[in-house]
Amino acid sequence: MNIASFIIYCIVVTFTPGPTNIVILSSVQHHGAKKTMEYVWGATIAFGLLLAASALLNHVLAGIIPDILVIMQIVGSLYMLYLAYQIYRMGRAEAAPVQTANFASGLLMQLINPKVLLFTLTVIPSYVLPYYPSASASFLFVVMITVIGFLAFVTWVVCGAVFKNLLQQHHRLFNTLMALFLVYSAVMVSGIL
Repeated sequence: MNIASFIIYCIVVTFTPGPTNIVILSSVQHHGAKKTMEYVWGATIAFGLLLAASALLNHVLAGIIPDILVIMQIVGSLYMLYLAYQIYRMGRAEAAPVQTANFASGLLMQLINPKVLLFTLTVIPSYVLPYYPSASASFLFVVMITVIGFLAFVTWVVCGAVFKNLLQQHHRLFNTLMALFLVYSAVMVSGIL
Protein backbone atom coordinates (compact mmCIF):
# COMPACT_ATOMS: atom_id res chain seq x y z
CA MET A 1 0.00 0.00 0.00
CA ASN A 2 1.18 3.48 -0.81
CA ILE A 3 0.90 5.19 2.60
CA ALA A 4 1.37 8.69 1.13
CA SER A 5 -1.51 8.16 -1.31
CA PHE A 6 -3.69 6.77 1.49
CA ILE A 7 -3.00 9.74 3.82
CA ILE A 8 -3.52 12.28 1.03
CA TYR A 9 -6.85 10.65 0.14
CA CYS A 10 -7.97 10.74 3.78
CA ILE A 11 -6.94 14.38 4.22
CA VAL A 12 -8.57 15.55 0.99
CA VAL A 13 -11.86 13.82 1.76
CA THR A 14 -12.08 14.93 5.40
CA PHE A 15 -10.81 18.51 5.07
CA THR A 16 -12.76 19.53 1.96
CA PRO A 17 -16.17 21.17 2.38
CA GLY A 18 -19.02 18.78 2.94
CA PRO A 19 -22.26 18.85 4.89
CA THR A 20 -20.63 18.23 8.27
CA ASN A 21 -17.88 20.81 7.77
CA ILE A 22 -20.37 23.41 6.57
CA VAL A 23 -22.57 22.84 9.63
CA ILE A 24 -19.49 23.10 11.89
CA LEU A 25 -18.47 26.44 10.38
CA SER A 26 -21.99 27.81 10.66
CA SER A 27 -22.46 26.49 14.20
CA VAL A 28 -19.30 28.24 15.41
CA GLN A 29 -20.81 31.51 14.21
CA HIS A 30 -24.05 31.02 16.09
CA HIS A 31 -23.18 28.84 19.07
CA GLY A 32 -19.46 29.38 19.58
CA ALA A 33 -16.52 27.00 19.38
CA LYS A 34 -17.13 25.33 22.75
CA LYS A 35 -20.74 24.37 21.94
CA THR A 36 -19.76 23.30 18.42
CA MET A 37 -17.21 20.88 19.87
CA GLU A 38 -20.17 18.81 21.15
CA TYR A 39 -21.23 18.44 17.52
CA VAL A 40 -17.63 17.60 16.54
CA TRP A 41 -17.45 14.82 19.15
CA GLY A 42 -20.69 13.31 17.89
CA ALA A 43 -19.49 13.53 14.29
CA THR A 44 -16.13 12.00 15.21
CA ILE A 45 -17.67 9.05 17.05
CA ALA A 46 -20.06 8.35 14.17
CA PHE A 47 -17.16 8.61 11.71
CA GLY A 48 -15.15 6.08 13.70
CA LEU A 49 -18.15 3.76 14.03
CA LEU A 50 -18.76 3.86 10.29
CA LEU A 51 -15.11 3.11 9.60
CA ALA A 52 -15.20 0.21 12.06
CA ALA A 53 -18.40 -1.13 10.51
CA SER A 54 -16.81 -0.96 7.08
CA ALA A 55 -13.75 -2.83 8.29
CA LEU A 56 -15.76 -5.51 10.10
CA LEU A 57 -18.61 -5.98 7.67
CA ASN A 58 -16.92 -5.37 4.34
CA HIS A 59 -17.91 -8.69 2.78
CA VAL A 60 -21.50 -8.56 4.02
CA LEU A 61 -21.99 -4.97 2.89
CA ALA A 62 -20.65 -5.70 -0.58
CA GLY A 63 -23.84 -7.56 -1.44
CA ILE A 64 -26.21 -4.89 -0.13
CA ILE A 65 -24.36 -1.62 -0.81
CA PRO A 66 -26.67 -0.48 -3.63
CA ASP A 67 -29.73 -0.72 -1.36
CA ILE A 68 -27.97 1.01 1.53
CA LEU A 69 -26.66 3.80 -0.70
CA VAL A 70 -30.07 4.56 -2.21
CA ILE A 71 -31.72 4.77 1.22
CA MET A 72 -28.87 6.83 2.65
CA GLN A 73 -28.93 9.16 -0.35
CA ILE A 74 -32.61 9.90 0.21
CA VAL A 75 -32.39 10.23 4.00
CA GLY A 76 -29.12 12.17 3.80
CA SER A 77 -30.48 14.56 1.19
CA LEU A 78 -33.61 15.27 3.22
CA TYR A 79 -31.55 15.86 6.37
CA MET A 80 -29.18 18.19 4.49
CA LEU A 81 -32.17 20.17 3.19
CA TYR A 82 -33.49 20.45 6.75
CA LEU A 83 -30.08 21.68 7.94
CA ALA A 84 -29.90 24.15 5.03
CA TYR A 85 -33.23 25.62 6.09
CA GLN A 86 -32.13 25.84 9.74
CA ILE A 87 -28.84 27.54 8.79
CA TYR A 88 -30.63 29.95 6.47
CA ARG A 89 -32.94 30.98 9.35
CA MET A 90 -30.13 31.42 11.91
CA GLY A 91 -29.60 35.00 13.02
CA ARG A 92 -32.97 36.26 11.84
CA ALA A 93 -35.08 38.06 14.41
CA GLU A 94 -38.12 35.91 13.69
CA ALA A 95 -36.19 32.66 13.90
CA ALA A 96 -36.19 30.72 17.13
CA PRO A 97 -32.83 29.52 18.40
CA VAL A 98 -31.79 26.38 16.57
CA GLN A 99 -29.85 23.62 18.28
CA THR A 100 -27.82 22.08 15.49
CA ALA A 101 -24.56 22.18 17.43
CA ASN A 102 -25.07 19.27 19.78
CA PHE A 103 -23.64 15.77 20.13
CA ALA A 104 -26.72 13.97 18.80
CA SER A 105 -26.92 16.20 15.73
CA GLY A 106 -23.25 15.59 14.93
CA LEU A 107 -23.70 11.86 15.38
CA LEU A 108 -26.80 11.76 13.17
CA MET A 109 -25.29 13.95 10.46
CA GLN A 110 -22.29 11.65 10.10
CA LEU A 111 -24.37 8.46 10.15
CA ILE A 112 -26.48 9.65 7.21
CA ASN A 113 -23.91 11.82 5.42
CA PRO A 114 -23.48 10.21 1.98
CA LYS A 115 -20.00 11.73 1.55
CA VAL A 116 -18.88 10.00 4.74
CA LEU A 117 -20.66 6.76 3.88
CA LEU A 118 -19.05 6.56 0.47
CA PHE A 119 -15.65 7.35 1.95
CA THR A 120 -15.90 4.82 4.78
CA LEU A 121 -17.21 2.13 2.46
CA THR A 122 -14.30 2.62 0.06
CA VAL A 123 -11.22 3.57 2.09
CA ILE A 124 -10.91 0.38 4.18
CA PRO A 125 -11.55 -2.14 1.38
CA SER A 126 -9.46 -0.18 -1.15
CA TYR A 127 -6.45 0.84 0.89
CA VAL A 128 -6.30 -1.37 3.97
CA LEU A 129 -7.77 -4.85 3.56
CA PRO A 130 -5.82 -5.87 0.43
CA TYR A 131 -2.52 -5.19 2.22
CA TYR A 132 -3.32 -5.61 5.91
CA PRO A 133 -6.08 -8.22 6.34
CA SER A 134 -5.67 -8.69 10.09
CA ALA A 135 -8.23 -7.27 12.52
CA SER A 136 -5.55 -5.48 14.53
CA ALA A 137 -4.22 -3.69 11.43
CA SER A 138 -7.76 -2.67 10.45
CA PHE A 139 -8.32 -1.34 13.96
CA LEU A 140 -5.14 0.78 13.77
CA PHE A 141 -6.18 2.23 10.42
CA VAL A 142 -9.69 2.97 11.70
CA VAL A 143 -8.16 4.88 14.63
CA MET A 144 -5.75 6.75 12.32
CA ILE A 145 -8.50 7.77 9.87
CA THR A 146 -10.79 8.81 12.73
CA VAL A 147 -8.04 11.05 14.13
CA ILE A 148 -7.55 12.62 10.69
CA GLY A 149 -11.31 13.28 10.54
CA PHE A 150 -11.30 14.80 14.03
CA LEU A 151 -8.41 17.09 13.05
CA ALA A 152 -10.38 18.18 9.97
CA PHE A 153 -13.43 19.03 12.09
CA VAL A 154 -11.33 20.96 14.60
CA THR A 155 -9.72 22.88 11.75
CA TRP A 156 -13.17 24.01 10.64
CA VAL A 157 -13.99 25.04 14.23
CA VAL A 158 -10.77 27.07 14.43
CA CYS A 159 -11.42 28.75 11.07
CA GLY A 160 -14.93 29.60 12.20
CA ALA A 161 -13.62 31.10 15.43
CA VAL A 162 -10.81 33.06 13.73
CA PHE A 163 -13.12 34.55 11.12
CA LYS A 164 -16.10 34.91 13.47
CA ASN A 165 -16.24 38.73 13.44
CA LEU A 166 -16.03 38.93 9.67
CA LEU A 167 -18.63 36.23 9.25
CA GLN A 168 -20.96 37.81 11.82
CA GLN A 169 -20.79 41.15 10.03
CA HIS A 170 -22.05 39.40 6.93
CA HIS A 171 -24.18 36.75 8.63
CA ARG A 172 -27.09 36.90 6.18
CA LEU A 173 -24.84 36.43 3.18
CA PHE A 174 -22.83 33.76 5.02
CA ASN A 175 -25.92 31.83 6.17
CA THR A 176 -27.43 32.01 2.70
CA LEU A 177 -24.21 30.74 1.10
CA MET A 178 -23.84 27.91 3.63
CA ALA A 179 -27.48 26.95 3.13
CA LEU A 180 -26.99 26.96 -0.65
CA PHE A 181 -23.89 24.75 -0.31
CA LEU A 182 -25.96 22.27 1.70
CA VAL A 183 -28.79 22.38 -0.86
CA TYR A 184 -26.22 21.78 -3.60
CA SER A 185 -24.79 18.85 -1.63
CA ALA A 186 -28.28 17.41 -1.14
CA VAL A 187 -29.09 17.72 -4.83
CA MET A 188 -25.79 16.16 -5.90
CA VAL A 189 -26.14 13.29 -3.43
CA SER A 190 -29.74 12.59 -4.39
CA GLY A 191 -28.75 12.10 -8.01
CA ILE A 192 -31.25 14.66 -9.33
CA LEU A 193 -28.58 16.31 -11.49
